[in-house]
Amino acid sequence: MKFRRKPRENVEINLASLIDVVFILLLFFVVTTTFTRETQLKVDLPEAATGTPPEQTELKQLEILIAADGSYSLNAKQLLKSDLPSLMAALQKESEGDNSLPLIISADAKTQHQAVITAMDAAGKLGFAHLRMTTIEAQAAP
Repeated sequence: MKFRRKPRENVEINLASLIDVVFILLLFFVVTTTFTRETQLKVDLPEAATGTPPEQTELKQLEILIAADGSYSLNAKQLLKSDLPSLMAALQKESEGDNSLPLIISADAKTQHQAVITAMDAAGKLGFAHLRMTTIEAQAAP
C-alpha cells in the first residue's frame, strides 16, 4: 500500500463575487436611507418658580413645618414630641377626621431625611390624598 500524500491544489478565494455582494448591500442602504437635518429638538422642560408662595385659599389646609433639628409644627402650633404617634394624633385632631384636606409638608433645607419620612408616613397612615412637599430656607429652630 502506498500512502502518499497527494499534492494540494492552491486554494484561491474569489473576491469578485464578495465585492459584488458588498456593493449590492451598499447600494441598497444608500437607496433606502433618508437623511434629514434637524437643527434642534423641541423639548418641553418643566418650570419652577421661587419666591413668594402661592396665595392661600379660603379652604382649610394643614401644614407641617419641620425645623432643622427635627421638631414639628402643625399649623404654627409647636408639637411637644417629634415621633410618629404624636404627629398622627395631632394631624387627626387638627383635621377632625377629614383626610381629604390638602396637607403641605414644609421642611427646612437642613432637616434630616428621617424627619420628612416620618411626616410622610403619618400622612400615609391617616390616608391623606392631597399631599404637597416644599422646602424652606434654612432657619434656626424656634
